[in-house]
Amino acid sequence: MSKRTCPICERAVLAREENSAFPFCSSRCQLVDLGHWLDGEYRVPGEPAEVADSGIPSDSSEG
Repeated sequence: MSKRTCPICERAVLAREENSAFPFCSSRCQLVDLGHWLDGEYRVPGEPAEVADSGIPSDSSEG
């Protein structure tokens, strides 16, 4: 079995069965990662979504 490291602090990570914060080493690192997503530091590549004039994404099923 390969040794896993935390993507935030790079410390050793316990197996999923022993660690409720998996794949992170702790809940602290889990929250740091969530903060990165919420601040927009992480992005999923793709085409930008179309936005209606109201600022709400358009729904093509409405009519």
